[in-house]
Amino acid sequence: MDDETALIISALSGLPPPQLYALIQSIFSAAFHHHRRLSAILSSPTLFLLTLRHLHSLSLPGKTLLIARHLLSSLRLLTSHLDPVTHSSSHLLIRHRDLDAALLLLLLCDLRHHEPQALATRRPSDWRLVLQRQCSDDALSISGIGVYNGGTLIPYVETVARCWRFISSSAAGAGGKSGREAPASVAVVVALPSVGGAGGDCAICREEMRPGRDVCELPCQHRFHWLCALPWLRKRNTCPCCRFELPTDDVMAEIRRLWTILARAATGVPHQSPDSTWPHQSPDSTWPHQGSFAVVNDGVYGAMEGCDNDTCG
Repeated sequence: MDDETALIISALSGLPPPQLYALIQSIFSAAFHHHRRLSAILSSPTLFLLTLRHLHSLSLPGKTLLIARHLLSSLRLLTSHLDPVTHSSSHLLIRHRDLDAALLLLLLCDLRHHEPQALATRRPSDWRLVLQRQCSDDALSISGIGVYNGGTLIPYVETVARCWRFISSSAAGAGGKSGREAPASVAVVVALPSVGGAGGDCAICREEMRPGRDVCELPCQHRFHWLCALPWLRKRNTCPCCRFELPTDDVMAEIRRLWTILARAATGVPHQSPDSTWPHQSPDSTWPHQGSFAVVNDGVYGAMEGCDNDTCG
């Protein structure tokens, strides 16, 4: 078991049994939904062609963002009982079309990872049948293990870990830096409670928070003048006092925040300041391989450009 998978399992093992049971049920539901979407794509020549062409239209950064949004959705599920701040932003939700494309891309990457030549000599019109076999093999390999013995949980966590390694490696390659500032989510800021001033100084303006002045309270229970907090949170999602992180609408920053929550849960450290391990390098950080993206973009795909829906089934 790789380090990232072990970290996630360690974080989840600390959950109380009722929460762990509820999480496993949610993961099973998500995995079942993903399998149904993949099955629908692979059973329909037209839908498969449209999804593949959508992938082909995306640049490498576009495919990276596609995987990032899929990873973010999975991390939100895994941290649903660990994140001290409930956050739901439509801005970060993955659309059905993009979910289909992400699932197909990950299946292509997984096939190339285990069988590098599986698609190299085949026409794109034959890819669907090869991928159907791969998808069926994956389903059969876990069907006899049992949901509560890791049959669904472990493959789900392993995919999350692989996506994390790829995204963090991509961030490193693009010059990403640990602790990159991102504004707090607008929805989260709007939902912050207003409280009465109860003495003490605002850490931002250093003036007293007198009774009657508008004061907000962050989830870490530090209080600030609203007029001071709003400009601060418009630029960064951290508490000025303890650097507690609020959710953000920045995809990469939110991935890092949620991964930090998992890392701290695994080590027993309370959630507070940003982790210093981003971006992270790993021996397997080349998964999904850039060559996997090239399978969709380069010469093999070119054969599809001359075929129509009737001949590409």
